Parts: sequence; C-alpha cells; structure tokens
Amino acid sequence: MAFGSNRYFLRTAQVAIGCLLTAALAGVHVGQAGQAPRPQMAEDVFKNVPVIRGIPVDEFMDTMGMFSAALSLNCPDCHVPESSKTWERFADETDLKIAARRMVTMVNNINRTNFGGEEFVTCYTCHRGDRRPQVRPSLTVQYGVPMGDPNEIDIFPDTAAPPAEQILDKYIAAIGGAQRLAAISSFAAKGTYEGYDTDHTAVSVEIFAKAPNQRTTVVRLFEGNDSVRTFDGNGAWIASPDRPVTLMPLTGGNLNGARLDAQLSFPAQIKTLFRQWKVAAAVIDDREVRVVQGINPGQLPVNFYFDDAGLLIRVVRVTQTSVGQVPTEISYSDYREVAGVKMPFQWITTWTNGQTTTKLTEIQPNVAIDAARLARPAPARRPQ
Repeated sequence: MAFGSNRYFLRTAQVAIGCLLTAALAGVHVGQAGQAPRPQMAEDVFKNVPVIRGIPVDEFMDTMGMFSAALSLNCPDCHVPESSKTWERFADETDLKIAARRMVTMVNNINRTNFGGEEFVTCYTCHRGDRRPQVRPSLTVQYGVPMGDPNEIDIFPDTAAPPAEQILDKYIAAIGGAQRLAAISSFAAKGTYEGYDTDHTAVSVEIFAKAPNQRTTVVRLFEGNDSVRTFDGNGAWIASPDRPVTLMPLTGGNLNGARLDAQLSFPAQIKTLFRQWKVAAAVIDDREVRVVQGINPGQLPVNFYFDDAGLLIRVVRVTQTSVGQVPTEISYSDYREVAGVKMPFQWITTWTNGQTTTKLTEIQPNVAIDAARLARPAPARRPQ
C-alpha cells in the first residue's frame, strides 16, 4: 500500500487482494466447531488463480503486500475502483493484473535459469517502490551520502561489540530483572488500536497473555464486529470480517511471528528462543543502537534492536512468500512500570499490507484468564 498518501481503503475492502486475483471468492469451509481447519490454499478460496497456486491463503495475502511494496500501489490501483466496495469486483480483469502475472513468470524464469531456483531476483529488485523500473544510473545515489537501512536482515557482525548474551542480560536488567519478570505469569491489557482496518480511527483493543507463549488480541471493530488474533501455544489464527476467510490459520513465517509475539510478552525467556546470535550496530532516528540477530535452523533471522538504556525498541522479522521475502517491523515505546517490570505501552506494527498503532491505557498482571480466550477463535461474523 502507498502509505503516507491520501488513498485509503474503504472499510468494506480493507485487505489487499492484490494484482493476481482474477475472480470472486469461491465457496469456503472452515470445518465444524472443535475441529481445527486445514490451511486453505489460494485456489481453494479464489477462483481462477493462474500463476500463484499451492500456497496458503495467508501467504497469498503476503504476496499481494509484496506487489504493493514493490510498486507503491494500493488495491484499487491494480483492480478496478469498484473493488473498494465489493469483493466480487476484485475478479474483474485489468491490464496491471495481466502484467503482474507476466512479471512473476519472468522473475521465476530468471531465478531458475541463472540462480538454480534460489530467489535472488524479486519484483522489488527492479521496481524499488516505483511502478516503472529505472533504466538510467542516478548520480544522486552514486555520489550522495550512503543511507543504510537499519531493518536490513543481512547484517555484518560487529566484532568490537559486546557479546549477544551481555546485551540481552542488560535488557533483562533494564526492564526489572529476571526475578521480577518470572513473577508475572499472565496479564490482561486494554487500550486503543488504529490502522488500515479501522479507517485510521482509534478503537478499543484488549490483550490477554499467559506464560510462556499464549496471546490473544481482540480489536473492537465497527458495527459490533471483532478482529481476533490468537496464538494458543501451537497454532495461530486471525478471525476477522475483513479477511478473505473469516478464520484464517497462520502458516510458515506468519506462524513463527505469532509465536514470537507471544513469547516476547514474557521476555525473561528471550535468550532461549534462538540457537545462534549475531551482534551488529545500526542507526535509528540519528542514534546508534545495538542489533542482536537471532537465528534458528530452517527459519529466517529476526533482528532485535536495543537502545543505550538496554530497552528493546524494535523487532524486525521476515516472512518468505512465493514472490520474495516480506518484512514486519514492530517498534516499541512508552515503557511504564507494571508490578516492578517495565512494559511497553505503545507499539507500531508496520508491514507490507499496512501499519497499526496500539496504545495501552492499563495492564493488569497475574490475572486469571479464561482458557477460551487463548484458544482457537470462532470464525468472524461479516457485517450484513
């Protein structure tokens, strides 16, 4: 999406279906109550998807975010303007959708022919946020001041930096110490949430978390509808009326991200979450920060950013899609003391499909949480 512009989605079409969706939603079944639904493939939900097939719906949505980021376009830019009012009009054919399919095929051929099938080239390689790829060198870039991206995942380890364990120990001490952190086994929080799915209007949000790795976020949307995101310790789901399916299981990198969010709700365990750590330096808002990168076998790395006081101010994780890797950035601020532990009362989540801001007004530690709050949610109810 082209955030920062004045092109916002209408409330009835809040998710980027992207440039490859060629027909209306097919019949969708989420299973009977008590039965975990299998992850649905794109072709199970969308009719006539000729290029991107055989991937779960949540990954399909991430590919739409990749196109949006690469081209700086919103949903109606690739689809017809009427798609902002009804799902069915996403099926209408457009020249940009036809071009997108051709480009995906081209990129796949380049990677297969030249790089053994590894994903070295993506939409972003050439477009870099512009609808038209640049063909002439930029002297401004060549002779200008280098601008490093602090969210870069391919970091160069800083051999002069303190070891990762020392940085993580400083973080634990800065937020209250291991003993006080271990004393908090659950919490319930309330506040406000705003983003693309609320027309950038602040609405109520509730968060329920239980150690070591369960977390549910409930956003009170309009017309009595809720958007629920849950990780129950094993699986993760989004139940929301603005999704292509009203109960969407999370898979791959999205599942790993939901697990990490739940684990970081109880940060005393942070040192045990990754097998390997690297340390680097970066600059955020003109101040130097320490980057500690966590690596687990078979997963993409995760970057943790700590300020001079030792507080965690940013996490960047990456999800693999069929058209490239897409990042998610969570920036933490407004740390306040709760039962002797400093907890962030505000965070901004930015990813290729949108940006949201959560501001808490209260956190109640060690409260009893109904097990149903942390279980797989029921499918969302679409507005009539």
